[in-house]
Amino acid sequence: MMFERLPPLQTLRAFEATARLSSMTLAAAELHVTHGAISRQIRKLEEHLGVKLFHRLTRQIILTEEGAEFHPAVTRLLGDLMRESERLRARLPAKSLRISTTVSFASKWLAPRLSRFRQRYPELDIQLDVTDVNVDLNDGLVDAAIRYGLGNYPEVCSERILSETVTPVCSPDFLQEHNGLKEIKDLSNCVLLHEYRMLANWEAWFEMAGESTFSDHQGTLWTLGSMATEAAIRGEGVALGRSVLTADDVAAGRLVVPFPQYKLKAERGYDLVYRFDDKDSFKIRTLKQWLFEEISLLKDTDS
Repeated sequence: MMFERLPPLQTLRAFEATARLSSMTLAAAELHVTHGAISRQIRKLEEHLGVKLFHRLTRQIILTEEGAEFHPAVTRLLGDLMRESERLRARLPAKSLRISTTVSFASKWLAPRLSRFRQRYPELDIQLDVTDVNVDLNDGLVDAAIRYGLGNYPEVCSERILSETVTPVCSPDFLQEHNGLKEIKDLSNCVLLHEYRMLANWEAWFEMAGESTFSDHQGTLWTLGSMATEAAIRGEGVALGRSVLTADDVAAGRLVVPFPQYKLKAERGYDLVYRFDDKDSFKIRTLKQWLFEEISLLKDTDS
């Protein structure tokens, strides 16, 4: 057979870990075997190849010239084998789907809809990892992320799933208390709620709406769009509502849109992000299909 002269896989794993960590003890801990087992596997590999791979000194172990030449090839081949194994494994339905997304998107859009996902795919255990920090998808701890940004994500695959606009929103009671906010200039008598670090902000919205005088009668400055939205629902002022985050509250009547004709496109949008190797996996295909079905149901959202 053409592969009969290949060294055993366990010897290559022991060699790769020892060479990378420069320690049999650390390699043994990583592979959950004894120091003696690592030593025997390396000796077996050296006998198979007919060369010494390490200089064994009193307090350290150093690659020989042959070992240094062999190590990159072993690392590359083991990496290719692992990635191909993961690719094949990903083609089968998995039991868990771990999604990372932002606090605002999770609370105002994704979480209220997840029950429909669970009903359709009861075989999947959905785990929601809520954080405003972009997690490293390549470490394998999450399967996919829904991120709010400009769409530039190196070393991963990304697809824009939702764009959004911003327009003033307030509670129905607040609208009534301010005589219906019939004209934009009426906002000068209102507390305006702000979201931190949005370029699509009140100043930009007033300019788009053709109002030369920008009112900055500022209420609380919120770090999260969902928090500004909740403040508007409580009647604390008028928020510059992001269409994705406010869609359900507008539909339910908790918020009203006094100037629906003036919508400013937000600079950021929502992207589905996942590993390149998972592009055709069951989990990603399932999640993507469900997301686009849910998005198609949205009303008054730019997509």
